[in-house]
Amino acid sequence: MKQYIYDEVFQSTLKYFKGDDLAAKVFINKYCLKDKFKNLYELNPDDMHWRIAREIARIEYKYINPLSEREVYDLLKDFKYIIPQGSPMSGIGNNFQITSISNCFVIGNNEDSYGSIMKIDEEQVYLMKRRGGVGHDLSHLRPDGSETTGAANTSTGVVTFAERYSNTTREVGQDGRRGALMLSLDVRHPDIMKFIQSKLDKKKITGANISIKIFDEFMEALENNQEIDLRFPIDSKNSLISKKIEAKEIWDKLIYSNWKSAEPGILFWDNIINESPANKYGEEWMEVSTNPCGELPLCPYDSCRLLAINIYSYVENPFTDLSYFNYDKFMNHVKIAQRIMDDIVDLEIEKIDNIISKIKSDPESEETKKRELDLWNKIRNKCVSGRRTGLGITAEGDMLAALGFKYGTEQATQFSESIHRILAIESYKSSIELAQQRGAFPIWNNEKDDLSPFVQRVLGEIFKERNYQDLYNEYGRRNISNLTIAPTGTTSLMAQTSSGIEPVFQLYYKRRVKVNPTDDNVRVDYIDDNGDRWMEFKVFHPKFIDFCRIKFGIDNLHEYSDEKIKEFIELSPYNNSCANDIDWEEKVRMQGEIQRWVDHSISVTINLPKETTEQTIDILYRKAWKSGCKGLTIYREGSRSGVLINNEEQKFEYRDKIKRPKILKCDIHHPIIKGDKYLVLVGLFDDKPFEIFGMKNNTGLLNKYSKGELIKVKSGRYDLKIEGDGIMENIGEQFERPLHEYATRLMSWGLSTGSSVKRLVEQLEKAPSESLVDFNKVMARVLKKYVQRNGEKTGDKCPECGDDLIFREGCIGCKSCTYSKCG
Repeated sequence: MKQYIYDEVFQSTLKYFKGDDLAAKVFINKYCLKDKFKNLYELNPDDMHWRIAREIARIEYKYINPLSEREVYDLLKDFKYIIPQGSPMSGIGNNFQITSISNCFVIGNNEDSYGSIMKIDEEQVYLMKRRGGVGHDLSHLRPDGSETTGAANTSTGVVTFAERYSNTTREVGQDGRRGALMLSLDVRHPDIMKFIQSKLDKKKITGANISIKIFDEFMEALENNQEIDLRFPIDSKNSLISKKIEAKEIWDKLIYSNWKSAEPGILFWDNIINESPANKYGEEWMEVSTNPCGELPLCPYDSCRLLAINIYSYVENPFTDLSYFNYDKFMNHVKIAQRIMDDIVDLEIEKIDNIISKIKSDPESEETKKRELDLWNKIRNKCVSGRRTGLGITAEGDMLAALGFKYGTEQATQFSESIHRILAIESYKSSIELAQQRGAFPIWNNEKDDLSPFVQRVLGEIFKERNYQDLYNEYGRRNISNLTIAPTGTTSLMAQTSSGIEPVFQLYYKRRVKVNPTDDNVRVDYIDDNGDRWMEFKVFHPKFIDFCRIKFGIDNLHEYSDEKIKEFIELSPYNNSCANDIDWEEKVRMQGEIQRWVDHSISVTINLPKETTEQTIDILYRKAWKSGCKGLTIYREGSRSGVLINNEEQKFEYRDKIKRPKILKCDIHHPIIKGDKYLVLVGLFDDKPFEIFGMKNNTGLLNKYSKGELIKVKSGRYDLKIEGDGIMENIGEQFERPLHEYATRLMSWGLSTGSSVKRLVEQLEKAPSESLVDFNKVMARVLKKYVQRNGEKTGDKCPECGDDLIFREGCIGCKSCTYSKCG
């Protein structure tokens, strides 16, 4: 097999993507065929598409009327029509790695023991090392403080184990990416409040997404201002732990946490269970959680593979008055795509068999290998029994724009719903035809299908053609569930389209792509709070480029000023139709309409501007439930570090001092300079320094305290209230020198008007005044802890693992292990 050097592949791939540097990097780092030494064996994506086509054709020839290699290749070529996603794209025909080609897995059980907790942790590792994303539920774990029979006597609760699973995810590397994890919890669990608020601490659960399973019972209690029962075990009639709480109290915490940190997401679990075709086949097929992006609710030990149809490519004469959607081609390709999906199930069974053979041949003891073998045998059984597929689409936003629709309008929603209805009908038709040719999935039973509202809805449309009713009654269906709408992030980058059913994020933006720690020849532009490295690219949306070429005859947008580009945007069908512009309630309604024709779920993120209120998020989640959505994620700009960032230049902006809240959170510090002890209080507004006070504290009176609130009183200065332990009054009178008070007043004024903490520290360290020099050192030392130096290397090495030490969260820690100078 011919090898290529990196630059050779990059130049060829860059030409393939017509100069799209980001798409080229994504292909090489994530999907180009390579061995464990990073030797490259594909020159560009065309080689990859031939690799995949050969394998699909090999499976096709096991059955009647096979597709040829050329027929499959023509559908894959240029990412135009059919796009295997993620693991199938990377793994099909890849003999260098023994990996799964399933994108998503769910694991779990109902056992509440340390042995079970560690078993799930172990299974998570086994799946992630084979490139899979994983989800599991934590609702079976006993809450914080409940009795145990171990040495601790009481449990530390769900959040502790969520952190454990999160850390495991961050430990397991995958070629070109890190593992992904979803952790879910039932809203009725006694630890629900702690779980909801867990990610407000940005240092916690950094390796997982979290979601809350919410039921109609809860939403109805919320609507009627009623209480619900928190209980454990959740489904027991004789719960060991039970208490009542207002549904609104939980909801308000959830909405605030989502507003603040973009998590948790919500899973409307009754909608998931009621609309699932699979769980009608028995308890062992009952969904317990979802994959990391939420589009695949699965039962334990089931998995799914993903494939997307690029629906932009079915628009003829795009961006013109003569544009139309080619229904005949689309319907034909949907049937073929479902057929290819079924071929990929066969390829996955082969991959699982290879994994099982590899485990058996490993030198470890039989006892060590047993759990991993058991895991993969369970997954194989589910794969064979259900033959689950994940057929979906991408480029919804571009398709609508190319036809002249405005995303987020009622007209656009109606058209989208019609396309997804056709997708469901043709996919299920294909599955019936495949059952005739290849046999139904082994546990198919038409009486079970009768119990599924979704299956009956789709069959009702299909049976308008009498011959399909006869085929179904005689042969059944080939696949237990067929459809999903995934995020299609990097695959859409290579297809150069919008992602999934999402609108275009921005027509002109910067994007960050995570750099795997083992990647070579990559540029690092940014290191986030967790030490993860990112590349940054400035990009025009490709189909906007096409619009400008078709409408205005423009070939190179980079030659035009920002003002001119804004004019082009205003004249385009994308104007006011990007993620932050659209009618968010209409988008939620659109998701609900499409969900009626998707048997799994839909990965959707509502992007909101920074100034969005909690009330808006409240309204959108309630709307999602009423619209029939199965889940929803809301991201408010600035609520956490995202991969897409605004292209606006950062400018200095003076602001008047913000009106001081009556109560501020407070950090209490006890620095020592030349033997003198100081008490320094830093008031926080929006988690940033807002004001600062300091004085000598040689008595050590307050050294034991670590939490407090600063409260403004009308009579003079400020009081300090220490939570639950008393009050220290008149701080302003405790300063040894008036100059110290004046200094802190000026510092507080600067902080409250938006001055840079870093610049303030620099000036304090330079201050020449002898009378203030020690006091300034105290203030500088404390404020330095709030300087945003996250990700910067210190130049030192970790004493435990030898990797680089970096500044992170106001401290110095290792970017690879858990070592921290702050303990």
